[in-house]
Amino acid sequence: MSNTCSNMASVVPFLKTLNSNHSILQASKLINNYIFCRAKSSKSSKSEHDVIIVGGGIVGMATARELLMRHPALSVAVVEKEKGLASHQSGHNSGVIHAGIYYTPGSLRAKLCVEGLDLAYKYCDQFGVPYKKCGKLIVAVRPQEIARLDKLFERGVQNGVKDLRIVGSTEIKEIEPNCKGLKAIHSPHTGIVDWGLVTRSYGKTFQQLGGKIYTDYQVTSFTATKESKPGSQDGINFPITIYGKLEKNSPLRCKYVVTCGGLQSDRLAQLSGCDRNPRILPFRGEYLELVPEKHDLIRGNIYPVPDPRFPFLGVHFTPRIDGRVLLGPNAVLAFKREGYGYTQFSLSDMMDALSYRYDTVIRLWIHTVQSV
Repeated sequence: MSNTCSNMASVVPFLKTLNSNHSILQASKLINNYIFCRAKSSKSSKSEHDVIIVGGGIVGMATARELLMRHPALSVAVVEKEKGLASHQSGHNSGVIHAGIYYTPGSLRAKLCVEGLDLAYKYCDQFGVPYKKCGKLIVAVRPQEIARLDKLFERGVQNGVKDLRIVGSTEIKEIEPNCKGLKAIHSPHTGIVDWGLVTRSYGKTFQQLGGKIYTDYQVTSFTATKESKPGSQDGINFPITIYGKLEKNSPLRCKYVVTCGGLQSDRLAQLSGCDRNPRILPFRGEYLELVPEKHDLIRGNIYPVPDPRFPFLGVHFTPRIDGRVLLGPNAVLAFKREGYGYTQFSLSDMMDALSYRYDTVIRLWIHTVQSV
């Protein structure tokens, strides 16, 4: 047995190593290296677990579910600060199943997106989650956009995006009769789904596998037990204690923690002993909705050629799984990390953003004003 596995004092460097800045793949490798040298989990009480995932969004629930599927003997729990799963990013997005066109060839992001599309459809078929494979057009409407469109197509081909092709103005009209453009990329396998519903489905299967979900549990601190009390093995078996904000949040003890905190990921990283950087700069996307009698104007996703000056894909038409059609988003600097309206404001969130990258915030604020 390696020294890492036998010596539970190694939990502190593990906490400083693993947080939501890592990919799920990296997290999986780290967890396997650190804790799965044992064949079976030790018995524990209701408040004691082998692994606790902090964050009940889609990344947290996917991680928790995968851990139990690979290692069913483990005791795994998820803590979520809201009253339900997918309350923030996972439940506030355009609902697109992307094919992997935009990302740097050879990058982990590109690989995961291309493979993830097939896995997403497979999961939805298996567990009865509704989706629609409606396709997508990325349309160049100005001559100066064509060169960028061609490079984007080459990138998609290098990434292995299936059945990607370039279409001209005539074929654009055949795919989307109400769309006009000079040239476009057609991605027939791009689709739409309710990612919040997918997250809750993950939660259901996680619980069926024996996992525990603690909602309304906002983590305020982690502490590591350096040694046990005389005659006790508790500190060795469960060296990490997690504390919640509310009085009803009983302390939870575990061996290892994985933070998947989304909009709070940098703060959770700091609580676990890691560097906060890069920090979260909160932006909110706003949408217009087509009136119901105009829904039939749009068949699938229609995107512009992205502007390389900004980290956004541009304003696009997006059909929703409930039949609605949205136009957006713009990118508006949010006054609160988890604020979804103009009247929601957090002084601490704004000061945090400004103190980190004042120049970036101002530049993006100008872009926000121009896009309103």
